[in-house]
Amino acid sequence: MGMVIANMIGAGVFLSTGFMAQDLNPKQILLAWVIGAFLALAGARAYAGIAQIVPHSGGEYRYLSTLVHPALGYLAGWASLLLGFSAPIAIDAIAAGAFANTLAHWINPKLFAAAVIVLLTAVHAIGLRFSVNAQNALVFIKIILVVGFVIVGLAGGHNAWPTWKPPSQSSGFPLGPFMQNLFYIAFAFSGWNAAVYAASEFKNPKRDVPRAMLLGCGLVGILYLFVNWVFVANLTPEQCKVVFTYETARVTLGHLIMKNVVGDFGAACMSVLAIIAFISAVSAMTFLGPRVYAAMARDGFLPRRLQGKEGKPPIGAVALQGGIALFLVFAYQLGEVLNSVGAILTLFSALTVFSLFWIRFRKINRLKPEFAALAAGFFYLILSGVMLYFGFKKSPTLNLWVGASILTALIGYFITRKRKARNGCVAVPEEVTR
Repeated sequence: MGMVIANMIGAGVFLSTGFMAQDLNPKQILLAWVIGAFLALAGARAYAGIAQIVPHSGGEYRYLSTLVHPALGYLAGWASLLLGFSAPIAIDAIAAGAFANTLAHWINPKLFAAAVIVLLTAVHAIGLRFSVNAQNALVFIKIILVVGFVIVGLAGGHNAWPTWKPPSQSSGFPLGPFMQNLFYIAFAFSGWNAAVYAASEFKNPKRDVPRAMLLGCGLVGILYLFVNWVFVANLTPEQCKVVFTYETARVTLGHLIMKNVVGDFGAACMSVLAIIAFISAVSAMTFLGPRVYAAMARDGFLPRRLQGKEGKPPIGAVALQGGIALFLVFAYQLGEVLNSVGAILTLFSALTVFSLFWIRFRKINRLKPEFAALAAGFFYLILSGVMLYFGFKKSPTLNLWVGASILTALIGYFITRKRKARNGCVAVPEEVTR
């Protein structure tokens, strides 16, 4: 549960409503967050069905390789290495440094980010028990701070139903803006599948991985609804425009609420919450990502030294991910890139959910997914497809960007496959042989 919560709660929930308030009224905003929560829960329930069939670490890489085709799993694995974990680690670490800079101006955000990445890479390479305890401590602090924010907002703010209207309100239901904002809400809920990346390290993965995802996702969904009620009940669309200057000012909607209720001290507390939230997310991704690369190494798609030893963290994979994240901290400005990356990650999540139907109708190895998992998966695929449609429609260049990324990864797969075949060692996932 801690891993799921750590991956889900970030700055997104404290920013998204600011953008939404320019097109949607309070009722529509809250409806969008409810749908976002159901979408995440549907995805978690569908993944739970897959986790019971393939109770092993590796996430989308393992699921797609085992249930559909190794090439698709390879694509998902490289997406995880370069986009799913390393890039967000760099972004979140820099964001933590930027909020630390608002408290002490002598702090350099990028140096702070580098220190966070190096420290957490070391923590998660030392040992499994120490790694888990450190992560749980960060999650506990994060939950306390978010719950504290909700309590302060409910106790010190307004709780009457808001009457404000968005500046660009349409006569009917704004379907286009609603679906586009729902696409971004999905990113605020991303991370609900965190437990599947380390499934092999659960004592009873068939039971515990589904529980971790569903309970963690449900708790975060409830917290998100309370947080957004505080926002729509206390802020107007004009005040919400502060999110448009987030990259430079580092002010979220949470800062506005805390400053209105508590004063400057409250705003400083909100910055502390943001720092903890980002560091906790970096820690969770530093723990989880290497499990994907270790699985790829066991299958021969990455160097064997990255697979690690039984019962111990995959030190080589942890170090590789930390090195890539450090490079990205100093080499690139990643804020705009992640908008495109999010579409790719959503695409692979949808493909993973689709694998339930693939094995159900092809009757592969007599695998029979649960009806509840199939029903949840159907709901998830429909909404994901609609969101991706509006996402691609809004940004036509996204089609080229996604296509180029997939083509490059496919070329890498076939080169690796050919080399492995030449050496007489074509990888077959262990679940298939079983």
